[in-house]
Amino acid sequence: MRVLVLNPGSTSLKAALVEDGETVRTASVGAGEALEEVARVAAGWMPLDAAAVRFVHGGPDHLQPVPLDERVLAELVEVTPLAPLHNPTALAAARALLDAHPDLPLVACFDTTFHADLPAAAATYALPREWNRRWRLRRYGFHGLSHEYAAGRAAELLGRPAADLRLVICHLGGGASLCAVAGGRSVDTTMGYTPLEGLAMQVRSGSVDPGLLLWLQQVGGIGVEELGETLERHSGMAGLSGTSGDLREVVAGAARGEADSRLAFDVYVHRLAREIGGMVASAGGLDALVLTGGVGEHQAEVRAGVGERLGWLGIAVDPERNAAQPGEDRDIAAPGGVPVLVVAAREELVAAEHAVRVLEREA
Repeated sequence: MRVLVLNPGSTSLKAALVEDGETVRTASVGAGEALEEVARVAAGWMPLDAAAVRFVHGGPDHLQPVPLDERVLAELVEVTPLAPLHNPTALAAARALLDAHPDLPLVACFDTTFHADLPAAAATYALPREWNRRWRLRRYGFHGLSHEYAAGRAAELLGRPAADLRLVICHLGGGASLCAVAGGRSVDTTMGYTPLEGLAMQVRSGSVDPGLLLWLQQVGGIGVEELGETLERHSGMAGLSGTSGDLREVVAGAARGEADSRLAFDVYVHRLAREIGGMVASAGGLDALVLTGGVGEHQAEVRAGVGERLGWLGIAVDPERNAAQPGEDRDIAAPGGVPVLVVAAREELVAAEHAVRVLEREA
């Protein structure tokens, strides 16, 4: 089958053509005003059997991939505030396809699917049970398409069944999250009700003491809109370093001796190493650490920093393997250490697979 996959990020939209489980074409479609290009890309890649659109958040009613029609589209509009950096682009892309190619089967694929069966202890917030039941509050987890692919790819690289492995997967890009995978399933993750929880990210704050947020509102006089905008778009590495927050800029600034960039980098690696330790506990041990996403794949300094802080777990990064950029999945661990796998993110393959399953089920 030929499946068009649209993958919206926080600043861009990527398109891929997946044919019989292999990516055969890719294109980068700018977000915002360039979304009309989505229909043009689809037309240029015809014939297509289906299209899949990645949605970061589907809310409580959409934890599994589903055919995307007007009813589902309206329901996804309602949960847009839960993923304001991503869902608007996904909605616009889906609308462009529905309008231009109404006969093309369209499937919504969700980043929350891989985490849908999190153990209750990992999924539940310690809030009043009445609140949790009334609003169906839970920790959803995100980057599920990436985590699912990386878990399967790690099993291939290690030559072991996924059911036998305890993995910690680090999806590190503009957004970042960790996932503890045991027996092939997600058992814990760092993001929660929204993609704002967890690690410090490029422009997002990650987890912040809720008491501090209350203080900013009650004493600091920060309004809800300003607080939300700041946490989502002006915090993280950007807020700390005064740069765009791109780790390449932060690393370069730190190398030049810029104190703000050095602090930002140190915060990033500290939070990352700390949360990896927590995910190891949730997984019940560690058979391999997996790094994926733009930062995980390309920032050797981050990988080295993690290795320096996690030697007590048996993690040691080989400097030569780490510095090499061969453009292929590989193990960069020092001999005798826990495998440290660098895996290219291939979310489009999982999204296409989910879409095919949905269409087969519907047929």
